Amino acid sequence: MAEVIDTATLNINALGADEMRWVYNGLDSCVTSEVLQNMMAVADDVALRTYEFSKALQAPVLEMNLRGLRVNKRRKMQVIADITTKIARLEEQLDAIICDGIGAAGANWRSPKQLKELLYDIMQLPVQKKRNSNGAFAPTTDEGALEKLANYFIAEPICNHILLLRGLGKSLGFLRTGVDADGRMRTQFNIAGTVTGRFASSVTDFGTGTNLQNVTESLRSVFVADPGMMFCNIDLEQGDSRNVGALCWNLFANEDEAFAGSYLNACESGDLHTFVSKIAFPNLAWGTAPDREIAEQLAHKHYDYRFMSKKVGHGSNYLATPPTIAKHARIPLQIAKDFQSHYFKGFPCIPAWHEKVFWALENLGYLISPFGRRRFFFGRPKDGSTRREAVAHVPQSMTGDEINTGILNLWRANKVQLLVQVHDSILFQFPEHLRDEIVPWAVEAIKTKLVLERGREFVVPTEASTGWNWGKQSDENPDGLKKWKGSDERKRTETKFQLSLADF
Repeated sequence: MAEVIDTATLNINALGADEMRWVYNGLDSCVTSEVLQNMMAVADDVALRTYEFSKALQAPVLEMNLRGLRVNKRRKMQVIADITTKIARLEEQLDAIICDGIGAAGANWRSPKQLKELLYDIMQLPVQKKRNSNGAFAPTTDEGALEKLANYFIAEPICNHILLLRGLGKSLGFLRTGVDADGRMRTQFNIAGTVTGRFASSVTDFGTGTNLQNVTESLRSVFVADPGMMFCNIDLEQGDSRNVGALCWNLFANEDEAFAGSYLNACESGDLHTFVSKIAFPNLAWGTAPDREIAEQLAHKHYDYRFMSKKVGHGSNYLATPPTIAKHARIPLQIAKDFQSHYFKGFPCIPAWHEKVFWALENLGYLISPFGRRRFFFGRPKDGSTRREAVAHVPQSMTGDEINTGILNLWRANKVQLLVQVHDSILFQFPEHLRDEIVPWAVEAIKTKLVLERGREFVVPTEASTGWNWGKQSDENPDGLKKWKGSDERKRTETKFQLSLADF
């Protein structure tokens, strides 16, 4: 028999344990329903479109949350042993550098206090500060501080060792993350975890697993396909860049197609970064050899011109200034200035798009993507941080909706088992004997087509790779992911990656 409880006049101290649970769960259901009814009453078509899309994603996301990734225990322990050995060697090197080079006692790289004493008291390096939990600026040895200090000749080897050790320490922590009793590691994807529409991920409700969207390449080989299954990973190629091009086209195509399409045409040329190199570095000997060969010549330290064009061009799209670019790319300021000057002259639609975003911030307070996702901005419209956030928002939001629409297409077809979404890619598994059928189908199914202004069709191309573990294929990892070029004739090997019950 149902019981009606008036929670407005309820004396919670008079309730038993079971009654408390009834009231708690009842309030959870009733209040949620009341909130939904009130929100639906004021929601417009733009908001409802995003809401319905998010609801549709709940089923495939729940499947990924429940399925998880199978962990090869033997491979996991081997990687842990390798990392532990590297840490011991680097610790020995760091102590030698500090003792022999500085004349000081070694410092524990895990101790911020000892590192501050070493870097700021003993070595007298400029003190790097950061706002602490109390709101005051205090000395820090975080990643940003160490990267700045690494610019000093005497500190470079010490800072680089510490940064590398911290990275390896994080990798160890990840590998030691709790694996569930069935030998699988899981994550909990949150559909509403970001303002862009991209998923966020974290530990599960049961306290196991971790964020599987930030697994470094060196650790991915521990995750393997189930027996009889094969992995396929599909990436969106240059999604954010192409989306910038699409936005520029939509804004200006009705006025000047050449102006509007300058960047999108470059994206669709087949080799965006070489194309950008020709614009940003006009003094290279273009025409004396194939363009890509020239673009891959060394530009600064270990960067070639093509890679620099990729890195600096992306930052320029998102309002990074030359000083910021020089700092993060670790290139001379003048190179960053010259690059950006040539870049914006070659693609004038990009700064014009920036201005349109600034106008929308000041006059509307919101932006709407071509997929109909709207976001309001509550920061000061002219603040640099608000502007940077707004400029980056729509291209990144488009990438999220493109990959998630593709995921929904895959799930509805019920031909594959979804595993992990990583921002602009999806990993899934399927019966390996169906590879020649499934992979070409999935590559097309995941594409999201848009029709831009003046009827121009737009789709971000995809790239697939197949294998039996999540790492890249190599001599050491023969079962890793290999780029799909119409077929994959490999068979699952009988090396150290062979599966047996002892591995899980």
